[in-house]
Amino acid sequence: MTTIPFTPRRFRTAAAHYLQGRAAYAAGLFPRIARICGLGPDHRVMDLGCGPGQIAIALAPLAGEVIGIDPEPEMLAVAAETAERAGVRVTWHQGSSYDLGPQLGRFRLVTMGRSFHWMDRAETLRRLDAMIDPGGAVVLVHDDHPKVPDNRWVKPFRDLIEGYAGGDSARAMLRSPDWLNHTAVLLDSPFGRLEEASVIERRRIPTETLIDRALSMSGTAPERIGDRVTALIAEIEGLMAEYESDGLVTEVVTSSALIARRPGEAE
Repeated sequence: MTTIPFTPRRFRTAAAHYLQGRAAYAAGLFPRIARICGLGPDHRVMDLGCGPGQIAIALAPLAGEVIGIDPEPEMLAVAAETAERAGVRVTWHQGSSYDLGPQLGRFRLVTMGRSFHWMDRAETLRRLDAMIDPGGAVVLVHDDHPKVPDNRWVKPFRDLIEGYAGGDSARAMLRSPDWLNHTAVLLDSPFGRLEEASVIERRRIPTETLIDRALSMSGTAPERIGDRVTALIAEIEGLMAEYESDGLVTEVVTSSALIARRPGEAE
């Protein structure tokens, strides 16, 4: 299976733009995850590759203990500040999927947001099999833009980003026909019993959010594109002028959880 080489500081300069730019996961998704997975106050949760902590912070009121793990110190600093503002308790650790082991303890739930593709996925799931309690789950949380008229700007925006991200070998690997999607990886793992929960929302966002979104991506982070940042911002502003109304752009976002459990286990 193809694995992207581990680059722990890939998101160093993207961290400052991540929360402002990336589409927020729907708040209503997390109680559904907790209900489906039987998550309660006696359980531990690990958010692996937590970034700025959106998932860990959302699940903290629904679990007994939540830890967030990420290799990027700048991301963890944002996560800690955000958790403090939200008034929730999460323990943050600098590390990665390559550090998984019994020293972290056992968990009811291990979540991953936009991080699983950066890991050795088969090895990560093998290690998690020894760390997740019977009846527990791996949950991949992701977002997408369905093909509806409100999202007509999404493809031009993505094409623009692609033009600036050229030469990123990791991006090329993800788009290769040889890249296995996460569903295929999970089906061949110890966590092969799958179900999905989704929430679809219509939102209005300023163009500045999409500028941050572009700069939050590994292929177009400020450190990567350097002196082309100004040109990228100008192109995004020019593009979105065609789609905005009253200074805002409409987007429809699907927030989904792919819930993976061991076949044959009681829920």
